[in-house]
Amino acid sequence: MSSEQSSVANVDHLARDRDGNVVTEKQAWNALWAFLIGFFMILVDTSIVTTALPATIRALNTNLNQGVWINSAYLLTYAVPLLITGRMGDRWGPRRMYLIGMAIFGASSLACGLSPTIGLLIAARAVQGIGAAFMTPQSLSVITRLFAPEKRGAAMGMWGATAGVASFVGPVLGGILVDTLGWEWIFFVNVPISIVGLWLVVRNVPVLETHGHSFDWLGVVLSGIGMTLLVFGIQEGEQYNWGTITGIISVPLLIILGVVFMVIFVLSQAEWAQPYLHPHASDFEPLVPLRLFTKRNFSLANAATFLVGMLVNAYVLPTAIYLQSVRGKSPTIAALLLIPTAVVSGLLSPLVGRVLQRRRSGRMAAIGVALYVISSIGWWLFTVPSTQLWVFPVLAAIGGVGAALTWSAISLVGTDDLGQADAGAGSGVFNATRQVGSALGSAFIAMVMDARIRARHDLGRGLGESMFVTITAGTICVIVCASFANFKRAREHNS
Repeated sequence: MSSEQSSVANVDHLARDRDGNVVTEKQAWNALWAFLIGFFMILVDTSIVTTALPATIRALNTNLNQGVWINSAYLLTYAVPLLITGRMGDRWGPRRMYLIGMAIFGASSLACGLSPTIGLLIAARAVQGIGAAFMTPQSLSVITRLFAPEKRGAAMGMWGATAGVASFVGPVLGGILVDTLGWEWIFFVNVPISIVGLWLVVRNVPVLETHGHSFDWLGVVLSGIGMTLLVFGIQEGEQYNWGTITGIISVPLLIILGVVFMVIFVLSQAEWAQPYLHPHASDFEPLVPLRLFTKRNFSLANAATFLVGMLVNAYVLPTAIYLQSVRGKSPTIAALLLIPTAVVSGLLSPLVGRVLQRRRSGRMAAIGVALYVISSIGWWLFTVPSTQLWVFPVLAAIGGVGAALTWSAISLVGTDDLGQADAGAGSGVFNATRQVGSALGSAFIAMVMDARIRARHDLGRGLGESMFVTITAGTICVIVCASFANFKRAREHNS
């Protein structure tokens, strides 16, 4: 086996700290718990603002178009740097990058809550997204780096529980805070959590060995421009009716340019291009080592997490709008009707993690996504005034089972073949793929909701029929997940 292959495949060695000491299993779990607090916080923050948006718009005396930018600015600055911050974790250590991100996130959360104008709030949210981008790849990377392969299932189960619960806790917590304390508290609540999180990381996360290579600044520029154009175009397309923004600049042009820059970026990462682009850097390492994509499961897992990110974001919006705008429920009541998703996912995910250590995870992921599809079909059929309210918690619970089976399984398959040196890069790619999928899901569901509501002249049925987006994405994802190789067998083959 070549050294290049072994850097990806040889994952049996244990992590060591900066002094060369082996990180024990207890230390690994303590580190993971410390990281998961911040990971939970930033995932909640991607959805909590949606619930508080009407109150925030009223309080700051602004309009809906400007209000949408409160979330759009965060998602944009969150998604774009993920490729870079993942590799920075490899280069300078996940602990250091996470601490920087947590400090930025906490300070910008305080600034968000204190913002007297919509402009300052949008700017603070953009900084908050940068903090989240520093933190997110490190939580997944630490599982790959600190846990031996046979122990990763349980660790990934906790990571999956955090991701699944956070996706639906945001709207619930947002509704309660807005109805009781005011919109500012959806941001203020992050400040004490950030302080506790910083203390826990300093106390429990070891300073790991770093893998120093010449940093790929050309890749940073190309991927940054490409991701910005792509995510902005996808995210804001509906606001401009997928047409002209100003002058000759249009949404399709931005997306096309984004694709062009990303293609150039990918070509710059190829092994054959390195002697021409970096002739004097013998220790150069690309931002995204393309050899990672020679691994079948890594490539399939990225496709699957893109589709799941798209599915989940598309699923949440019409359900929340239906319960509030059609059935007349308050933000808190509407969120509580959906809370079985978070409860069921949180209870099942640790059990799923233990099962993942001995069973094929691709099959489990396929079943999980299929349950999301079934729940989406239920929403499509039952968004009529005569439907009893108890039906919706049942559909939410089905989605919770799906979330528990999906997140951990896909993430474990995607990161199982990553070695110590590539953990950050692989995690950055994985999280960036999910975020772009989430942005695309938001754009598609907004476009389809508008089209179906206009065609139907019925808000409820239009919202139900927009679930075709989640049904389509989920069906494709089931096929992708069913194509995963057995992750244990793949690891044995590589080693």
